[in-house]
Amino acid sequence: MHRASAMMLQRRIMSSRQSCDVFINHRGIDTKRTVATLLYDHLTMLNMRPFLDNKTMKPGDKLFDKIDSAIRGCKIGVAVFSPHYCESYFCLHELALFMESNKKRFNRALEEAKYTVGLSFDSLKGNWSEVVTSASDIVIKSLIELENERKVRQ
Repeated sequence: MHRASAMMLQRRIMSSRQSCDVFINHRGIDTKRTVATLLYDHLTMLNMRPFLDNKTMKPGDKLFDKIDSAIRGCKIGVAVFSPHYCESYFCLHELALFMESNKKRFNRALEEAKYTVGLSFDSLKGNWSEVVTSASDIVIKSLIELENERKVRQ
C-alpha cells in the first residue's frame, strides 16, 4: 500500500483516537519473535497504534484488564494463527472477545492467507517482509473502509 494512503488514514485516525487501532492476537511462543513483532513494528512505522502485549504493556499492568480493554477499544483485531495457537487459553479468550465485540471480520482471511504464504510457509526461508507488508495493507484498507462506513452513518 502506498505511504500516501497510510498518511491519509493516519490523519483521520488522529481525530478519533482510541487506545489502539489494531490489536495483534498471537501465540507468543510461535510468533512473537517473528511475524507478530514485525507486523507491530511495521504498523508503528506507518503511525498506527498497534497493541502487542510485550511492546504495549508495562510492568504492573493487570493482564486481563489491559488486554480486554484494548480489544474492546480497538478498531481491528488481527489473529496470527500458528501451530500451537489453539492450545493457548489466552489466544482463544482474545479471539472470543473479538467475536463478542463485533470487530470487523475478514471472512476470507484464512483462504487468502493460505494462498499468500502457503500452508507450508518456511519461516526460515520465507519472505517475512512480503507477509508483513501484505498484512499491513489489508489492515490499512480495512481501517479506511471502517472510517468510510462511520462517515456514512453520521
